[in-house]
Amino acid sequence: MPLRVFVLGATGTIGQATVAALLERGHEVVCLVRPKSGIGNALTPEASARLPAGAVLRFGDVRDPQSLQRDGFRGERFDVMLSCLASRTGAPKDAWAIDHQAHVHALQAARKAAVGHMVLLSAICVQKPMLAFQQAKLAFERELISSGINYSIVRPTAFFKSLSGQIERLRKGKPFLIFGDGQLTACKPIGDQDLGNYLADCIGQADRHRKILPIGGPGPALTPRQQGELLFAALGKKPHFKQVPVGLLDVIIGGLSAAGLLLPRLKDKAQLARIGRYYATESMLVLNPETGRYDADATPSTGNQTLKAVYEDLAAGRVTLDRGEHAVF
Repeated sequence: MPLRVFVLGATGTIGQATVAALLERGHEVVCLVRPKSGIGNALTPEASARLPAGAVLRFGDVRDPQSLQRDGFRGERFDVMLSCLASRTGAPKDAWAIDHQAHVHALQAARKAAVGHMVLLSAICVQKPMLAFQQAKLAFERELISSGINYSIVRPTAFFKSLSGQIERLRKGKPFLIFGDGQLTACKPIGDQDLGNYLADCIGQADRHRKILPIGGPGPALTPRQQGELLFAALGKKPHFKQVPVGLLDVIIGGLSAAGLLLPRLKDKAQLARIGRYYATESMLVLNPETGRYDADATPSTGNQTLKAVYEDLAAGRVTLDRGEHAVF
């Protein structure tokens, strides 16, 4: 049954895929996006290129409760709110403003619009919250669960775009960089289209309601070394790795943290280094709370697109990936 769906975070790559999936299922989709700087409500080239035809665009500021009401919901009724909204950097100020507070404002506005169900794109790393953006996401998850409205909280594993940053290094004959022996972590990477379909289907599938839903892509979990081997194979090159000690990240974090006492702008760089260390040492899989270990078998899979196929398409020049803030190297 077609529903009215209010979407946040629609212009990101996952947001675009999710909007497309919602439209394919016949839903009426209204997206709140950042306004164009300058004249009126004309679409920017960036926004018009990113959102599928058929989506209704409204311009406003998700951080402003009044803008959410005035420019977004406009006093209308909606059945579902779906959010792919996330902070760009993960720095503490940005994370608490977007991952938490903006969502709190949006939830309040959604309730006034009679929204009965919220689908939230979260992250699997909130299972072990050691960073500001994880704590901010988890804080809003708790508020959503206690709000009384229906919810589906989706926690995906790693994205293809976050695992594709080294292809140009390898094209130039450079080694694939790995932390430790390249087997410290593993993930079940997932593509934007598969994740977009999963998010859209949370609306109509009752078995995904009032649940926290970890999800990965198809196939077995892959370590960074295995990811490198796949990329070398796609490029037709002999595997060549360079090991980076995790301790180097600790030195960088310590240096930036100390320097941040004198130069505040370096505090955010220290936080980015902490994020890098987290992903270098923690798997993006379901965490068993009893054993404290990550469990690939307990991590559900969805979709059809594999990392191997994406690497082959990238190597052949058939596709490009908009990586945004997902660069590690």
